[in-house]
Amino acid sequence: MAPQPRRTAFPKVLIERDTDSEQSSSDDDEEEEDPPSEEENGNEKEDKTEDFNDSKKKGKSPITISLKKVCKVCKRTGHEAGFKGATYIDCPMKPCFLCKMPGHTTMTCPHRVATEHGVIPAPHINTQNPVEFIFERQLRPRITSIKPAYVIPDQVNCAAIRYHSRRVTCLEFHPTNNHILLSGDKKGQLGVWDFAKVHEKTVYGNIHSCILNNMRFSPANDGTIYAASSDGTISCTDLETGISSSLMNLNPDGWQGPGSWRMLYGMDINTEKGVVLVADNFGFLYLVDSRSNSQTGKAIMIHKKGSKVVGLHCNPLQPDLLLSCGNDHFARLWDLRRLEAGSALASLQHRRVVNSAYFSPLSGTKILTTSQDNRLRIWDSIFRGLDSPSREIVHSQDFNRHLTPFRAEWDPKDPSESLAVIGRYISENYNGTALHPIDFIDINTGQLVAEVMDPNITTISPVNKLHPRDDVLATGSSRSLFIWRPKEKFDVAEGLDTRKIIVFGGDEKKRGKRSKDDDDSDDDRFKYKGNNVKVKKSSKQTTHRKAKR
Repeated sequence: MAPQPRRTAFPKVLIERDTDSEQSSSDDDEEEEDPPSEEENGNEKEDKTEDFNDSKKKGKSPITISLKKVCKVCKRTGHEAGFKGATYIDCPMKPCFLCKMPGHTTMTCPHRVATEHGVIPAPHINTQNPVEFIFERQLRPRITSIKPAYVIPDQVNCAAIRYHSRRVTCLEFHPTNNHILLSGDKKGQLGVWDFAKVHEKTVYGNIHSCILNNMRFSPANDGTIYAASSDGTISCTDLETGISSSLMNLNPDGWQGPGSWRMLYGMDINTEKGVVLVADNFGFLYLVDSRSNSQTGKAIMIHKKGSKVVGLHCNPLQPDLLLSCGNDHFARLWDLRRLEAGSALASLQHRRVVNSAYFSPLSGTKILTTSQDNRLRIWDSIFRGLDSPSREIVHSQDFNRHLTPFRAEWDPKDPSESLAVIGRYISENYNGTALHPIDFIDINTGQLVAEVMDPNITTISPVNKLHPRDDVLATGSSRSLFIWRPKEKFDVAEGLDTRKIIVFGGDEKKRGKRSKDDDDSDDDRFKYKGNNVKVKKSSKQTTHRKAKR
């Protein structure tokens, strides 16, 4: 007897749409056919009810396919949010992503139209404080009475594509050699790039085992660099030989779990005392004597216990004044001569995490902070009015994970101490391409002085550093390095492309499987065209040194 095929009842498929009028193309085709008779309709209804009852008996529920628009932010239907091409669409159920205030979207936010919206310009204050009067009197010969015009580096002069194997975390210019740029990355590598020669690549790979968060040059020797890393060590590296020595190791027993692993973030050097100051992820400050290469004194808690201290900065004129910031939503001012827990001279409160806090580069009397609540805060004087900031400027820097934090930095050459540079998180639509500009902001008025961009750089540029002597801007965008110079310094009359672009391929490009924590997958979007673009396909053509401990 021939086997009979098993009869199976398939579950019913239901399709949901946004509106009843919305129909598929198959429905339109069915409408063009002749309408069925009443008898056919009755038979079809009986067959559908039988199949539906059979599916219920078999324990199979109907399958529902939803074609409704679902918002990825609030998970509600009827609208969409996120990027659509090069334009970001806000969720109408959430506050503005830029200013964090309800009632409007990011596209119509008044702070996006004009950065100076709601900012009260800095007034001309007659000094009444005797301490401030004496302080400014000492500085007056160094500061010009006439404010010079801003010089903005707005064109890419040279670039090193995929210079690092992981994203760039910090940059530092050489104190005496104008063409040397140092860079650290997520892997703990230290890069030394001579951007006058462009093609040479020197990366010291065995200095740290994970993120290199901060680095400073030794005030006594410009060939020595100090670096603080998330592996809990401070390194002292000779740039010529690559030989590195460890000044302090907070994890001598290795990994013992996340509750005991200490990572170093903030770092600076007190030039008068010759002390390296570093702070960890538990709120403690450590002092290391650079002459004896050993820790001095005990660790001092300067922020809330268990919070990261991500930034340290000594005052340029009074190095005993220390400015710190951390994840406890505070930036604090300290006196190193009487440093102890709870002895802060002032606590500057913020609404969210403080990414950076810096004194002004010439006078040291102003403070500029960058916070995760999309605010740049400015204090015009450290001698008065520290309870609240003098101004708040709304700027897009609220980033997600897998990105180096944004930090607004002063222009060290600006005698008026009013120009700051910072990358932008929210992209802008430039001729159909989503670009993330680098903003130059006048912190006295809140006005956007300039926004610089390159159509070939579609990645975010969170790490930016202005040269202390030349009109040069260095940018770390993902794994690549860029050097910007003013456009008027180029010979644009003849239409010559003077840019020098070098693409370092190496072995990193051939990696088949990327690790789970590899967040730098957007580097291949750099596509430069021109005669001055060179590609280094072999790692043998580059200088890749490994440091010795």
